[in-house]
Amino acid sequence: MAEQIGGPALDEVVTFTSDLIRIDTTNRGGGDCQERPAAEYAAARLAEAGIEPTLLERTKGRTNVVARVEGTDPAADALLLHGHLDVVPAAAADWSVHPFSGEIRDGVVWGRGAVDMKNMDAMILAVVRAWARRGVRPRRDIVIAFTADEEASAEDGSGFLADEHAALFEGCTEGISESGAFTFHDGAGRQIYPVSAGERGTAWLKLTARGRAGHGSKVNRDNAVTRLAAAIARIGEHEWPLRLTPTVRAALTELAALYGVEPDLADVDALLGKLGPAAKLVESTVRGSANPTMLDAGYKVNVIPGEAVAYVDGRYLHGGEDEFRDTLDKLTGPDVEWEFHHREVALQSPVDSVTFARMRAAVEEFAPEGHVVPYCMSGGTDAKQFSRLGITGYGFTPLKLPEGYDYGAMFHGVDERVPVEALHFGVRVLDRFLRTV
Repeated sequence: MAEQIGGPALDEVVTFTSDLIRIDTTNRGGGDCQERPAAEYAAARLAEAGIEPTLLERTKGRTNVVARVEGTDPAADALLLHGHLDVVPAAAADWSVHPFSGEIRDGVVWGRGAVDMKNMDAMILAVVRAWARRGVRPRRDIVIAFTADEEASAEDGSGFLADEHAALFEGCTEGISESGAFTFHDGAGRQIYPVSAGERGTAWLKLTARGRAGHGSKVNRDNAVTRLAAAIARIGEHEWPLRLTPTVRAALTELAALYGVEPDLADVDALLGKLGPAAKLVESTVRGSANPTMLDAGYKVNVIPGEAVAYVDGRYLHGGEDEFRDTLDKLTGPDVEWEFHHREVALQSPVDSVTFARMRAAVEEFAPEGHVVPYCMSGGTDAKQFSRLGITGYGFTPLKLPEGYDYGAMFHGVDERVPVEALHFGVRVLDRFLRTV
């Protein structure tokens, strides 16, 4: 067994998480964000360890950091470690502590980004700095990318890097990032560690209905609001068909084995009912989805507008984009136009790879009571953009969490926070994985 990472790295991961939280990198969309101060902070920590960072911007202030740690085997494929620097907005009045305080209280680090995902940024920094202090080199080259704009379109972040700076990622065949290897307590004593090996595709839609503008007191059979409302109702009520990707099949099969039930994939809904709370890990990814989220129509109560607009958050599974398009054509009908407001691909990663096996082994070494299972993310990450470079993505941000801690609620939620011990666990597991993969 390799020597376990210790002291300074464990202190640094907590300090770096807190420091990064205090740097307000709120991404309000539409270009309203400044990641540069956080990028400069991360770059400085890398430079202190003798790792040369490159700072890159498509738009002023929207800064990305890329660096490479050379491995011992020049013939080996490189591995990408990436984390985003931006965060979603947080209303201070709703929080128990100020969301950008980075306060450490009772063994917990509080603030926006504690989980999504400045914790992982801090883990990466802590691990590579520990290697520099001890003269450790991984077998594979490790490319580090801290990105801008993940919480919006990624056009200033991973999209820009993949499209304009592909040479910096030469040799990378696999990537590791957020949303995996966290403790899921099922309420019956089991500790499950889901590792992401897939993502549903992103299909944010804009719907437009047009009609005849007029006085609100008059008969109007060409009402744009009515047409849009009907389409939105059909979309919201639609029952999407079952579609099982290889990752979802593997997740259901392994969870069924864990719970001692027959893995009947012919009746998935019944199988989910036998998995108890663990069904939450899978239920959002056995089908596509389309949820209406925004409406915009009219400007006065007694005026029928000539146009009405809505937005829908759509998601489709790997191999299901054509089906998604055809379904939207039918649901919107002839009176409502739809277009992609933002679109990104669905991802599918192998669960029988050496890399997945090494992630499983690293978690189980430090959490022997845990059960690692593959799962598919219902949402998406920067792995979508990096897939343009042929990089296979996994979600692996290890965190050992106490029972009662709602990991899912921390994402974009109020009182986002992460236990110090979870960060320590993450550093140890990440270090072990990177040195064995």
